[in-house]
Amino acid sequence: MRATVMFGAGDVRVERVPDARLVEPTDALVTITRASICGSDLWPYKDMAQTQTGRRMGHEAIGVVESVGSEVRTVRVGDFVIMPFAFSDGTCVFCHEGLNTSCVHGGFFGTESVPGAQAEAVRVPQADGTLYVLPGRTDEALMASLLTLSDVMGTGHHAAITARVRRGGTAAVIGDGAVGLCGVIAARRLGAERIILLGRHPDRIALAEQFGATDVVSERGAEAIARVRELTGGFGVHSVLECVGAGDAMLTAVNIARAGGAVGRVGVPHYAATPGSEPAFYGNIGINGGPAPARAYIEELLPEVLEGRIEPGRVFDRLVDLDGAPDGYRAMNEREAIKVMVKP
Repeated sequence: MRATVMFGAGDVRVERVPDARLVEPTDALVTITRASICGSDLWPYKDMAQTQTGRRMGHEAIGVVESVGSEVRTVRVGDFVIMPFAFSDGTCVFCHEGLNTSCVHGGFFGTESVPGAQAEAVRVPQADGTLYVLPGRTDEALMASLLTLSDVMGTGHHAAITARVRRGGTAAVIGDGAVGLCGVIAARRLGAERIILLGRHPDRIALAEQFGATDVVSERGAEAIARVRELTGGFGVHSVLECVGAGDAMLTAVNIARAGGAVGRVGVPHYAATPGSEPAFYGNIGINGGPAPARAYIEELLPEVLEGRIEPGRVFDRLVDLDGAPDGYRAMNEREAIKVMVKP
């Protein structure tokens, strides 16, 4: 079969690889109908050391079940499914607590041990606990939004939840990528009265405003902090959704949170120590978040997608076939595209 393989920074190729197959009796084999390139895929695209074997990429997908292992009970051949970016058994103590990304038998797609889903097919470990079976036939127009439930919409929602977004409160979203834009959707649906987007790309700002952003701050660093505080009477916001993962973004997040507020960080951190520990301490600011348990959030978010009340699929602004995946990485890295969908 064919799959997207990253061999090093800037070196993405579509290669012939061994066919995905069942390995464990709890596995399922899924034929991919849609996958996507994630903002977190851009980190290795920028700095991955060159390798001979490469890494098969992709952790966001929807598709059709082709076969299942002998111990799979709730997923059947022919089911149309959402594949969250992490696999989980659905039965351990952490899964029962809604924290599937900490599953004791879990892990992540697109790693050395579990190849990714920017491919024609993928092996899904712990199929019963991982895959979400969609009911009945689904409208083609909903495919993009359904795909976001595998990661970015769930991740934006996790940022809002861990930032303690509340009805009538103020929220700031740092980052105008797909996760940040989904964070705007999440903050609005949780009732934030004011949502400040920290971003600087006109196309993304326009979409954020359609999603519910009430203010935009395009400055960075100290100027951004001053501007957010000016907009909030000097106090800062109740909730900050940190959707970037850079040290400067985290420092900004802490400094725009009001006393007693919270930061929900979902950007994969690229810093050795959390910036802003002293102002966070003296401001009684909570710092929460991590990898989103996207599987746990599907049940809540899916009805709003199916009914058209939220449209997170609008973050996709480019569609490519599998051969177009390498250029999709380039386009996202150069900010020519917000998020790229791959249709094998």
